[in-house]
Amino acid sequence: MHKDLIKFVRKEFNSEEFIPLHIPTFKGKEKEFLAECIDSTFVSSVGAYVNLFEDNLSAITKTKKTIAVVNGTSALQVGLRLVGVKKDDEVITQALTFVATANAIAYNNANPIFLDVDRDTMGLSPKAVKNFLEEFGELREDGCYNKKTGRRISACMPMHTFGFPVHLDELLKVCQDWSIPIVEDAAESLGSEYKGKPTGGFGEVGGFSFNGNKIVTCGGGGAIVTNNIDLGNRGKFLTTTAKQAHPYEYVHNELGYNFRMPNLNAALACAQLEQLNGFIDNKRELATRYKTFFDSKGINFRTESEDTKANYWLMCLELNNKNERDLLLRETNNSGVMTRPIWQLMFRLPMYQHCQIDSQENAKFLEERIVNIPSSVR
Repeated sequence: MHKDLIKFVRKEFNSEEFIPLHIPTFKGKEKEFLAECIDSTFVSSVGAYVNLFEDNLSAITKTKKTIAVVNGTSALQVGLRLVGVKKDDEVITQALTFVATANAIAYNNANPIFLDVDRDTMGLSPKAVKNFLEEFGELREDGCYNKKTGRRISACMPMHTFGFPVHLDELLKVCQDWSIPIVEDAAESLGSEYKGKPTGGFGEVGGFSFNGNKIVTCGGGGAIVTNNIDLGNRGKFLTTTAKQAHPYEYVHNELGYNFRMPNLNAALACAQLEQLNGFIDNKRELATRYKTFFDSKGINFRTESEDTKANYWLMCLELNNKNERDLLLRETNNSGVMTRPIWQLMFRLPMYQHCQIDSQENAKFLEERIVNIPSSVR
């Protein structure tokens, strides 16, 4: 099967050279917009393209306010602060995720609680959250508390793994019942939809990434989105060094962040956003061909769940066991076709080994079996 897969991938990407997992595609107005930005001399944190990017992303995500920031991690970090996460609080999230999800919590001096995922979405399981809160949760006048630790549970942060949306209706209901705001880690899911609505706008705030390997990139960049104008304005204030408006004085009245997206990056992002629908159509066509190929081999190619539309940012296989996974990884990478395992579970990392977890049954199952395969726009 491995030789057939390598042959199939090389044909799809029309290359006998090294084939990466995901590379950016620049076929639009990137050079034109960058030249305009350079000619304007506004290449740093202020400029027309920052404003245009924020407006365009709000339109795409159907949210009322977007704040352009330097990367997806900073978007999540500030997003958590916006919903009230404070030092020594706890945030419910998933262990099966990229490390930025957990780091954004730690940067707020808060503590992750790692709960299990659903096998179909590979994202945070509403059932796992419900079970945890029924065992450990305690509602008080000022929010939900963890009876085991005595700490306040001040947010829940699901991550839409590889662009596959989590079961949002169920998760929203559980968190509403327990007075816990949701911060969506939508770093990987730009263009994905849940019941016809774009991801990122379901929680109080959402965070996106525009890193070089994302479906839309500006080299480095991120964004906070929200339907709460007050939170959005505060997010803009905090990410621009918490500087109060004044014609010439420098007045900063609280601890802020220099997390501003440069106009130069925003110009690139604007050109990329114009191509988003085409990128998604291209990737969904590739996913259809991958599924046909792997169905013929009796291998589970992971597809979107009911009531969702996935952007198929990174496409993946589910092998039967870890030995099969490791063999595929070895054979493909040795042949110049890049594949990668899913992330190591967060509670295995030294800085998060102290964190509270549940059984992690599904997360451990997926950790041993999931492999990402080349997913670039062709």
